[in-house]
Amino acid sequence: MPEKGITKILIPEQEIQTIVKSLGREITRHYRKNGGELLVVGLLKGSFVFMADLIRSIEYPLMVDFLAVSSYTDATVSSGEVTIKMDIGESIQGKSILLVEDIVDTGYTFQKVIRLLEKRQPASLKTCAFLSKPSRREVDVPIDFFGRDIPDEFVCGYGLDYAQKYRNLPYIGVLGAVGSGKPLRVATHE
Repeated sequence: MPEKGITKILIPEQEIQTIVKSLGREITRHYRKNGGELLVVGLLKGSFVFMADLIRSIEYPLMVDFLAVSSYTDATVSSGEVTIKMDIGESIQGKSILLVEDIVDTGYTFQKVIRLLEKRQPASLKTCAFLSKPSRREVDVPIDFFGRDIPDEFVCGYGLDYAQKYRNLPYIGVLGAVGSGKPLRVATHE
């Protein structure tokens, strides 16, 4: 039964685990073939649940770090400028970086983070996103490993939030306007 405010379950828990394990196998194959000192960098806050499951599915030595950025002037409107709220704790120069994101929507924030990391001269930079909304994409961004395309609906759960709520749901659900039963379409995730 969905949580209050969730109009439907888009991706159930079991399907999430299937997607994550498949991504883990694909990423493992890539790094076993290409080598390198792997640093998995998660974009906070949304990616932390996905990333925790993902790294347990990767059978390759790795390290973990996090980066927190903001592009919002308020809860629903992106300013287009990326501000670093928490930086990676060490140099990434010469390392193989896997940047992990929960969802790529318009692509603006993801693009700016990729450019920021490229300036720091990693040996390689690959990207992984659990969800992608291609219908909302406004800039072309590389997603080397991704779980699933989703429709243009506001989703929560499995780390994704609305006003810091719903992150703990074990599934991806569509959020509706409270009490209306209609899907919410007022905001983007990036």
